[in-house]
Amino acid sequence: PNMAAQGVDVSDVTAQVPLDVEGDITVPGAPPEEDEDDFSTLDEPVKETILRDLKAVGKKFVHVLNPLKGSRSLLREWDLWGPLVLCVMVALLLQGDNAADTGAPQFAEVFVILWVGAVVVTLNSQLLGGQLSFFQSVCVLGYCILPLSISLIVCRIILAASAIQTVVLFAIRFVTVLLGFAWSTFAAMAFLGDSQPVNRKALAVYPIFLFYFIISWMIISHTHSDT
Repeated sequence: PNMAAQGVDVSDVTAQVPLDVEGDITVPGAPPEEDEDDFSTLDEPVKETILRDLKAVGKKFVHVLNPLKGSRSLLREWDLWGPLVLCVMVALLLQGDNAADTGAPQFAEVFVILWVGAVVVTLNSQLLGGQLSFFQSVCVLGYCILPLSISLIVCRIILAASAIQTVVLFAIRFVTVLLGFAWSTFAAMAFLGDSQPVNRKALAVYPIFLFYFIISWMIISHTHSDT
């Protein structure tokens, strides 16, 4: 009915009806928001933050050393701290010890090769229809350098312990690097293999194989003693 025709003052009715001008903007289908206090780390001590990050990096190293148990946390909770540490360590150990090591790669060269190689392998995986994000793939490739890093440390110890490099010592270094290469490749495939389409899996495996092969070649051919 027309309230004005019945002599009712519309302005009085409007004034008596409370208007709620406050509310929440929600997105249909979005998950419910969690309490921000449960996830806020702004008030967390720096020591606890560092220890938590170190613990997370350590867990990922354990997953790489034992890829058969294959925890997916390496993919869900990606980070680049572990790959950065390994990349810096490998670059420092592979760089020339002195000016006479003209054939040895320098720190920047090794650093760029490792990161550019990981990016290229990741882009190849993306183009082949991989289901992982860019940073997840880079994270896995970086963490899986750990076995080769251990091989590099062993090779440096062998070179530093003996002034004369015999065929036997070279054979030990070669086997050590070969094991590290196989371990790194197997660990990477354990985490990345299922993310690739079945009919394109071979095309995704080859760049990973080549990436770790190049690192292995640098380790076996450019490790120099300090003497």
